Order: sequence, then C-alpha cells, then structure tokens
Amino acid sequence: MKKQEIIDILSDSTKNDWLFKKADSVRHNFVGDEVHLRGLIEFSNICKRQCKYCGLRSSNKEVERYRLLEDEIFSLAKNGVQLGYRTIVLQSGEDDYFDTDKMCRIISKIKTLDVALTLSIGEKTFDEYKAFKKAGANRYLLRIETTDKNLYADMHPNAKIENRFNCLYDLKSLGYETGTGCLVGLPNQTVESLAEDILFFKDLDADMVGIGPFIPHEHTPLKNTDKGDFWLALKVMSLTRLNLPNINIPATTAMETLNPNGRIIALNSGANVVMPNLTSTEYRAKYEIYPGKICINDQPEKCRSCIEAKIKSIGRTISKDYGFRKR
Repeated sequence: MKKQEIIDILSDSTKNDWLFKKADSVRHNFVGDEVHLRGLIEFSNICKRQCKYCGLRSSNKEVERYRLLEDEIFSLAKNGVQLGYRTIVLQSGEDDYFDTDKMCRIISKIKTLDVALTLSIGEKTFDEYKAFKKAGANRYLLRIETTDKNLYADMHPNAKIENRFNCLYDLKSLGYETGTGCLVGLPNQTVESLAEDILFFKDLDADMVGIGPFIPHEHTPLKNTDKGDFWLALKVMSLTRLNLPNINIPATTAMETLNPNGRIIALNSGANVVMPNLTSTEYRAKYEIYPGKICINDQPEKCRSCIEAKIKSIGRTISKDYGFRKR
C-alpha cells in the first residue's frame, strides 16, 4: 500500500468494519486459523533506560525492583513446557547484570526443553546478538515504538533511533526471526508517522509485529497525557496484516487493558498470536510498564486455560508447532 492509502484508512472511521474483516480474511488465507501461544517470562524489571512512557524507567523510584535467578527462570520455562507452550519468551528491562555469559547459559539450558526461544531484552551489540543466536535463540523482539525521529528523540532521552535501526538490521542479518512494533497514541504522534511505521515494518520485512495502545503511567513524565485509542491501535495492527500477510502478529495484553474483549477482537482483526504470562504472581505486578495489566494475580495454569477457552469460543484452535513465520 502507498503511504497516502494508509493515511486515508487510518483517518476514516467509516472503513473500520471493512478493514477488520479484510485483515481477518488475509490472516485466514496466509497463516490459517491456528493461534500460537508464547509463554512469557518477565525475569527482571531493572532497566538502565529512561523511556518517558515506561514504568520501568530507571528514574522511577516507586517501583520495587527484582531480578530472577537463573534456576528460577529455567523452572518457569519448564512449567511452561508442561503447560503445552512451544515457545518461551524471555523479557526484561535493559539489565546489564545479565551479560553475554549469563544469557547464553540461560538460553542453552532452556533449549534443552525442545522449545523455540524469543528474547526481548533491548539494544545489544552485534557480537552479543551473535552469541545469543549461537546459544540457541530463535527470535528477537525489539520494538521501534515510533519511526518519527523527533518523537523518538523526545520519548527516549539519551538514546538514538539510528542505533535502534542498526540493531534491527543486525538481527535480520544474523538470521533471527525479527520482531518489532509501535505504540499508538503517544503525545504529538500523527497518522502520517503511524503510516511510516507500517511502511518501515514492510521495509524491514519484520517476521512479527506487536502493536499496542499507549497507556500513561503515573510515575512517568507522561502521567497526565491521554491514553491511546483502542480502535486506532487495532487499525494499525490490521493494516500491518494487509501489508505483511504471512507474519506473526500478537493480540497484545495492552489492548485488553483498554477493552475487556481486546485480545479476542484483535484475533478477529488479523492477529494470530497470544502471549500468556508464566511469571510468578509475586513479580507480575512489579513488571509494570503500564498500569492496569490484566491477569497479574492469575496463576500460569489459569492463564493457559482461560485463553484457550476464549480462542476456542471463536472457532480457532491452538497450534502445536513452534510457530515460525510461514513463508
């Protein structure tokens, strides 16, 4: 699609139903009706970054920090495998305690469980990414959040968008299934910049793209700004499906924070992935990127059965494979 076409659809609410149905049809034709479940482990909420929208930013002194031990991480992953997950996702703030040696040990051990492994641990060097890949990591999620250079600079103090781009292209060159995505509803964001985000996903040939509405956190500089619009975020997600028909797109938990049926609506509008949480309940509330996260008091077993019931209620099935991109 051309940029102006994307802008026109994002700006016109009368096209919403057509867009969502079209994205669902493309999803059905290109990736089928199976939903891939990824078991998420949030193993550290310590972060050196100062992203203005994130509750884990290093200057937030209100959050209780934690860091899981290597054995704890493996135990959670093992529990995920016993619950039927074929992919484990390791996510954290940018915590330098987990250096290359520690991460490679964790990766190698989890790979003995016969699962695909996704990392979401921020910006690293080419050599670090290479070491993680050699240890067995299959996928890497690094959201761009916005491709608008001025907005990126405003939202990410002391960080450069050029390095973010370089990291993503490094990941592609190393053979990772590479994931990215954006926040919808950031202050001063425009539909033009959202269109550029979608075109960037296409240019990168991203293998997975996560779209989430912005939700302000009370302990960040954006605490008094308006939250993002659920339906606009859904439209960005659906347009991403039309432009990259065979990729994996999650129905994000942030969507369900704004809409009680958010993940099911997303699954009916182009999404084909859900990421239930495997993290122990004692830590979930502390991994507060944004407020109001769903299921923070639910045990992993309940999360698994709950989402499976929802998926079956719309006539979809749970995938039993590793969930790699279907080319």
